[in-house]
Formats: sequence, C-alpha cells, structure tokens
Amino acid sequence: MRGMDVTIADDHIRFLRYEFRGASVHPHGTLTAAQIRGVNWKLAPPEIRTVLGETLFVPAGQRQELEQFCRRNDIAFDRRLDAWGNLLEPFLDTKISDETADATDERLRKAGFDFGEIAEIRLRIAPLMKAYNIDSMLWDWANLGLYDLLRAVSGHLVPAGLPATLGDPAEVYAWAQEIADRPFTSGRPPASA
Repeated sequence: MRGMDVTIADDHIRFLRYEFRGASVHPHGTLTAAQIRGVNWKLAPPEIRTVLGETLFVPAGQRQELEQFCRRNDIAFDRRLDAWGNLLEPFLDTKISDETADATDERLRKAGFDFGEIAEIRLRIAPLMKAYNIDSMLWDWANLGLYDLLRAVSGHLVPAGLPATLGDPAEVYAWAQEIADRPFTSGRPPASA
C-alpha cells in the first residue's frame, strides 16, 4: 500500500506514514489497543475501527500480524455492514442488475440511510469515482470501498483539481468516516455485508 508505513507492537499500532488528510493518525500517530472497537483483517486492505468511529487501514501484507495483535489484545472481529462498499456499487466496472441494485439499496436503508440520502451521496461522488475507477482504467469490477474513496479524494488516479470539487479534504474525510460508521451509530446492530 503506497503512502502507508505501519508497525504493529504488542499493545499498539504506530502509523509512521498515513496518507489520508484528516485522519487522527495523519501523517503519523499511535493507536492503542484500548482505542480500537473492532478489526476486519480479512478485508483488502484490513480495516481498524476505532472507538471514536474512525476507520483506519493497514497494508494487506500485515494481515496476519494484525490478526495476532487482535487476538493478543482481545479485540473483536468487525462484521459490520460496509456502507461505502454498498454506496459505491454503481461505480464498479460491471453491469449491476436491477435486483442487485435494489438489494444493495435495501441493505443501506436497513442501516439507516433513506433513498434520498443514498442518491445525494452517490451524486456528490459520481464524477470522482467514475474518474478513479473507469477513466483511470483501474476497472475494479468486484469491490470499491472507503479506502478507494479516500484514495480518490487524495488525488490518486483522478485528474488534478477534481478532488477539490468535493471540498476540503479533511472535511470530506470526516464526512466519509461518519457515513462509514453509520451502521454502528444508527442504533441498529451492525449487519454483515
């Protein structure tokens, strides 16, 4: 993972270089085991969910090390709904059937998003995500998520100036994190994706 350098110790994770402006660990910082709500080390890249609702990423090459860290510190495996994975589905390089799109929107609705908000979010990020996945020829057809959105906001694979159309990167980061944490903070139990 370019732009990221992470070391995992017995009871903390040190981010020596973290690329996303607005992150609590940007450009560097430390996260203790007590600050972590849950981790999904099976994702690519693995995700850490903090008790404050922020999602942080660790390079995929450190998956086993992160899993051992979680077991050592009794940190739960995080099975929450991937809100951004669902919101970004229309920007995949594949044809989405009406049934699949309806099921995706229903998962989001059950997580606390209304149909108007889903449409607003997708409209706001559409030019950026189309540039990131389609125009750049990344052509991901399986999964886009928060990590991809944050990379696009950081200027990866998109024309210069396009990320600025969303607003200040730190504010966009906070907005994206709030949405990512919504299934947890909506009052509903987190659902599996």
